[in-house]
Amino acid sequence: MQELSSRTSVFTDSVIRRMTRVSNKYGAINLSQGFPDFDPPKQILDRLSQVAYEGPHQYAITWGAQNFREALSRKQSPRMGIGEIDPNGQIVVTCGSTEAMMCSVMTVCNPGDRVVVFSPFYENYSADAILCGAEPSYVELHAPEFTFDDAELEAACAKPNTKALILCNPSNPSGHVFSREELTKIADLADKYDLYVITDEVYEHIVYAPYQHIYFASLPGMAERTISCSSLSKTYSMTGWRLGYTIATPEVTDRIKKVHDFLTVGAAAPLMEAAVVGLELPQSYYDDLQALYTHKRQLFCDGLCQIGMKFVEPQGAYYVMCDISEAGFANDEEFAYKLAERVGVGGVPGSCFFKAPENRFIRFHFAKSDEVLKAALANLEGWQAKIVRED
Repeated sequence: MQELSSRTSVFTDSVIRRMTRVSNKYGAINLSQGFPDFDPPKQILDRLSQVAYEGPHQYAITWGAQNFREALSRKQSPRMGIGEIDPNGQIVVTCGSTEAMMCSVMTVCNPGDRVVVFSPFYENYSADAILCGAEPSYVELHAPEFTFDDAELEAACAKPNTKALILCNPSNPSGHVFSREELTKIADLADKYDLYVITDEVYEHIVYAPYQHIYFASLPGMAERTISCSSLSKTYSMTGWRLGYTIATPEVTDRIKKVHDFLTVGAAAPLMEAAVVGLELPQSYYDDLQALYTHKRQLFCDGLCQIGMKFVEPQGAYYVMCDISEAGFANDEEFAYKLAERVGVGGVPGSCFFKAPENRFIRFHFAKSDEVLKAALANLEGWQAKIVRED
């Protein structure tokens, strides 16, 4: 038999999703894979029950149902600061932001191109580049602030054949929210080295005061260079619906449409129909969402303080990077397995997010009910004594 693809030989399974299976195995509270344990807004669920009998149940227009794209344009146009978004020429609805990112990288990159990726990073980004035959160039976000060094970033952008930069803001896993000053530095380099910027902004509505989310495309001259990717997953607590989208210039969008068409054909028609009412919710919904997660961050971080687990307080998203270096494990995956088995809490070993060797962190998420978060904190009480390294 001939050898399988060398391009995919370097892949492992997703460590994040593996830790969900480990949590299930040991009956641990799953704070690893970042999905909420509460339902989407009632308005969406009510509409879904109607759609189940009314339809549509067949293919929608490949790049997204017309009413969904129009509702998305009405929601995002006043927020993104790039003028009125054309629902026909600038939006493609995808199967989650995962496909949105993949379509974007495939649209931009040729084999042999380079893509700048900040580290720590969501594990799909490097895979997206590799699947396109491109090479990731990693730039460290230095802990504990998780900010970049200007010279290191420029050195990566200046490498030959660099075509694009991937920006996750607010950042998963670090929770860093990029300031206007940081974004401006990235924009200046994108202009200087003629780069596309592919943004992952799925946590755009989960930001904690005094920090503010700034859409990269809104910076002067950046709308032409930016492919903005996001989804409904986190904002409406519907990660299983897999509804994402890209927003870009008509020229770029026309190419994304073609890639998307041959990659997945289209997103689920009945789910788009039901989700339209979510896109039409008033601003009060987003204010309430921010208040909800602000409360959960406070509850979880206060609990971590009380049990003596060091952490980096997130500025956005719903993850906490906890410092486990005092446990003395050379392998953070071993620590994560022991934590699930002996402490009853599942988390993601931080090494899967970093390019450089890094075993100091474990990532927890707090998109859970207060009762579940309190139970997890109770399990974590005295965690040092519960985990004993076996040499």
